[in-house]
Amino acid sequence: MISQDIKDKLSLLPLKPGCYLMKDQAGTVIYVGKAKSLKSRVTSYFTGTRNYKTTRLVSEIVDFDYIVTSSEKEALLLEINLIKDYDPKYNIALTDSSYYPYIQLTKERHPRLKIVRSASNKKHRHFGPFPNATAARETLKLLDRLFKLRKCKHIPGKTCLYYSLGQCLAPCINEVSVDEYNEIAKSIARFVNGDTREVIANLQENMLAASELLQFEKAKEMRDLIASIKHVTAKQNITFNDMVDRDIIGYHVDNGYLSLQLFFMRNGHLLSRDFSLVPVEDDVNEQILTYLATFYQNNVAPKELLLPLDLDLDTLQEIIETKIIKPEKGKKADLVKMATANAKEQLDKKFQLMAKNERSTIGAFMQLGELLHIENLHRVELFDNSNIQGSYAVAGMVCFIDGAPAKKEYRKFKIKTVTGPDDYGSMKEVVYRRYYRVLVDRLAMPELIIVDGGKGQIKVAKEVIDSLNLPIMVCGLAKDDKHNTAMLLDSEGNEVKISKRSPLFFLLTRMQDEVHRYAVSFHRDVHGKSLVQSALDEVPGIGQKRKKMLLNKYRSVKNLKQLTLEQLQADLPEKVAQELYDHLQKL
Repeated sequence: MISQDIKDKLSLLPLKPGCYLMKDQAGTVIYVGKAKSLKSRVTSYFTGTRNYKTTRLVSEIVDFDYIVTSSEKEALLLEINLIKDYDPKYNIALTDSSYYPYIQLTKERHPRLKIVRSASNKKHRHFGPFPNATAARETLKLLDRLFKLRKCKHIPGKTCLYYSLGQCLAPCINEVSVDEYNEIAKSIARFVNGDTREVIANLQENMLAASELLQFEKAKEMRDLIASIKHVTAKQNITFNDMVDRDIIGYHVDNGYLSLQLFFMRNGHLLSRDFSLVPVEDDVNEQILTYLATFYQNNVAPKELLLPLDLDLDTLQEIIETKIIKPEKGKKADLVKMATANAKEQLDKKFQLMAKNERSTIGAFMQLGELLHIENLHRVELFDNSNIQGSYAVAGMVCFIDGAPAKKEYRKFKIKTVTGPDDYGSMKEVVYRRYYRVLVDRLAMPELIIVDGGKGQIKVAKEVIDSLNLPIMVCGLAKDDKHNTAMLLDSEGNEVKISKRSPLFFLLTRMQDEVHRYAVSFHRDVHGKSLVQSALDEVPGIGQKRKKMLLNKYRSVKNLKQLTLEQLQADLPEKVAQELYDHLQKL
């Protein structure tokens, strides 16, 4: 039933382009969309037939706002920024790969190579994108061995191990010309783009020379390096002689899901691809348009973008400075057909598995709501404490939405008001801090809180929730002597009977393991930093700035102890490095 307030606002909507923001009872923005005509688009949510997702969205809408723009282009750009600002729960991101890894060649007097997650900084040169971090790391490792750019973040006062290995020009002691760096940059570009002939020829020549001099270890190193190059730079047998950078889009829609395949062709070679599978929101064309506009805000646009004939993305041409082609025949049309065929094939494979897992997870989640008498269970937040005899006490909170972990919603807490091993006091503090903030900032509120523990933990958490007058149920997950999930306890501390072979029990176990892992991981991080900090406090010459640098870089005393004096001297002055090295050897 549409409220009178919403009816009145619908009647006032203009027939102009813009963005709309749907809000729930707490005033939280739960969905952001764009429209060519705000009146037609927003009104459509409250009339006619709808899919399950839209029905659920509409059931939570209590109010909406809208922003009129002068064009569809402005509406698209505004939508992207609003989604970033509000991160609405009903806006489904096509993929997290909006931030593909790139290898960046920094534009500095003495450049270096590093992996970055965005190519938006036009000051530096970028190679990629790579399909995943592993591929980027493998390539960077290879480039570091082949090309003698500096590896140190800050240029030290003397040479390091890389110079001894012949992998650095040592600008710390040598004058390296700009022309020499430019030649290295050209060689790196040729190598990354698939032209490895020159590098391999030089390595083969060095390998033969080393063999003739009976330097078998060096010859073996050259041989292994050639094998690594062939492994890392192996490509599909699809090339274009025009050496043009282009991206190719293919998509397929079936049974309410959108499958999107993106191919990356660089320098005429098909380097990598990425696949995404998400539920269809409303208009597939608009969904792909938003995805591509967002993607090319964070990634380098190629010279050409090849699209299927049936996509209407005229607005995209106003957003990105690249040539958009919808080929009808020839090799480029074959590439689009191949991307589309791959999208269909991947959908056929992944959808079956995903549907099976989703049915199991959602079914278990619905069963949890039924057992605890919670209508429309959607969001669950779980808490766990971690400490060593009360020291370095921390807590973690994880969030599951419709049975799936929502990692952006995870939160970490350092215990502030409790001293000593007081799990109840820690739980009370953390639950209060979390839901006081939920109230103040009008954040999304769960229907259920699960604490890691028994009656005592449930009791203190419930006291906090009652004091804040929040309509949230509290229950607990108890463990057995072997620290395995044993039973679910309701808000009164009574056991809720669940078969240990049921999907629900497996889901609860997964949820408890996840919150425990998250809390323990945070505790180790805090404890490790404390150990390093205490070790560094006793070393002359290490103040707050150097301490922070070492903490961020090496994380633990164990890692620091494994460094050689030469490696420490790459980060610290010679005298300070010697002091630290001597101190660490005594620990």
